[in-house]
Amino acid sequence: MNKVAPKKHLGQHFLTDLDVAKNIADTITPNSPKNVLEIGPGMGVLTQFLLLQNKQVKVVEIDKESVVYLEQHFPALHHQIIPKDFLKLDLHPLFSGEPFAIIGNFPYNISTQIVFKAIENRHLVPEFSGMFQKEVAERICEKKGSKAYGILSVLTQAFYHCEYLFTVGEQCFNPPPKVKSGVIKLTRKEKYTLDVDEKLFFQVVKTSFNQRRKTLRNSLKSFQLNDILKEDSIFDLRPEQLSVEQFLELTHKIANNGVQNQS
Repeated sequence: MNKVAPKKHLGQHFLTDLDVAKNIADTITPNSPKNVLEIGPGMGVLTQFLLLQNKQVKVVEIDKESVVYLEQHFPALHHQIIPKDFLKLDLHPLFSGEPFAIIGNFPYNISTQIVFKAIENRHLVPEFSGMFQKEVAERICEKKGSKAYGILSVLTQAFYHCEYLFTVGEQCFNPPPKVKSGVIKLTRKEKYTLDVDEKLFFQVVKTSFNQRRKTLRNSLKSFQLNDILKEDSIFDLRPEQLSVEQFLELTHKIANNGVQNQS
């Protein structure tokens, strides 16, 4: 088998630029966890550089053709290829409960879901780096006050420090995507549990941005805010005006006033 045919339904755009691949691999530093999970390795352009590091590397690949290619071309991956859907994978047993870094040239059609799964398993994932559609990469790292700032920004930044590293052009892929790509790195915060009800926090953030043109007083009506709470000046703001810390403060206020989401 010489090459794997890119499959549109899997969102495959194989990275072909070796310099870009090495730069992504280099986001895994000596101080990173000893265990590394690559998502969607394809033909291993990034994998080959990861295997040069002193790390325990495993890869998860749903494409059967890519799995065969990896088995034939990377004997070092013997028994380290997981032929499954990452989104359906139980992450705890992968490295026997030990922490691991996630890395990859992520399929654009599931990249946001990959981030949310990492957040759900943040106790296992202290580092996360890789390539996204540029717009998504910027959204993850965006600060308050812009149209790009939203649910993904707040929920990621609540638990991780987010850094946009560099942009990658369309010509670096086969087939070339119609958009540019961006590489980011997430480093888990020292304190990655919240001082508020996390389920309520997620509800508040999502509900706020689902009606982002409205003030919080209007968008959060389903929480049955009491009259005293509704007079708080924070409810005069729109969601993109709130920092992560302000969303935590907002969640705390809603919880302390005994209101519940009825949606």
